[in-house]
Amino acid sequence: MDTRKALDGRAIGLMLVLCLVWGLQQVVLKATAADIAPIFQIGLRSGVAALLVGLVMLARGERMRLSDRTWPAGLLVGLLFGVEFLLVGEGLRHTSASHMVVFLYTAPIFAALGLHWRLPAERLGPTQWLGIALAFGGIAVAFLGRGTGAGSAASSPLPGDMLWGDFLGLLAGATWGATTVVVRCSRLATAPATQTLLYQLVMACALLLGVAHATGQTHFNPTPQIWASLLFHSVVVSFASFLLWFWLLRKYLASRLGVFSFMTPLFGMLLGAWFLREPLERGFLLAAVPVLLGVVLVSGGGDWLARVWNGSRLRGAHACSQNAK
Repeated sequence: MDTRKALDGRAIGLMLVLCLVWGLQQVVLKATAADIAPIFQIGLRSGVAALLVGLVMLARGERMRLSDRTWPAGLLVGLLFGVEFLLVGEGLRHTSASHMVVFLYTAPIFAALGLHWRLPAERLGPTQWLGIALAFGGIAVAFLGRGTGAGSAASSPLPGDMLWGDFLGLLAGATWGATTVVVRCSRLATAPATQTLLYQLVMACALLLGVAHATGQTHFNPTPQIWASLLFHSVVVSFASFLLWFWLLRKYLASRLGVFSFMTPLFGMLLGAWFLREPLERGFLLAAVPVLLGVVLVSGGGDWLARVWNGSRLRGAHACSQNAK
């Protein structure tokens, strides 16, 4: 029997905090890129977070065993996780943090499509197909309808350069979606969350540090801002926020939690404009609206909102009947 429950005030508050943290991470990576390359910073944070997760597993008495046959899927998930953040790191060299966070969080769209073909229980309904159509329509507008002016800031990337960065962000979202499909369709679906996270962090650390070394992106200027950024990314993002997310998934209905995913790109765009002075182009904002709406519909937001609306109507009707008496 599924004991997961609907969202309460605590879950909503925690999800808002998580979305704020996840939206801020791209902004911090972009803000510190002059002193440490994004892929180098993500590789370092993954290594530190892997050590922290390992300590948690040790304290709980959890062990990584080859006999449970999770390692093939674990290595694949770890590779996908590393590639995802490799694409994010490279993309941030070409596009803005606000663009990156929107395209990265198209992941639920790609995960829904993959799960539709792999698991009968995950078949898409009409509302979700509408969400996918809206999302891909918004993506098409973002790429094909891009004006020649990416913004007025002197530091804004050139339009062609930004399109390449946006494309890498979209590929990162697709890779994240593929990671979800592998986890759901393998032995990792029943493995402890810490074990899955450890596979991801270790592989990401090895891959990203290797690529950073091979491409000469290991410059490190140890300013106080860089140490604060590494602390934020290692402890808050890659360790605490992921463990909190897995805890929420064990306690609450995943579809209800997924509806809040659209808040992350919104926070990312606002924080990018605030901290980095990134221009919010009107054309991109118009394209982002159907993308975010599509993510909400695919994540079950349409059904949830319908239930909330019907529930409020029933309560209103009951109140009216009581007043009539």
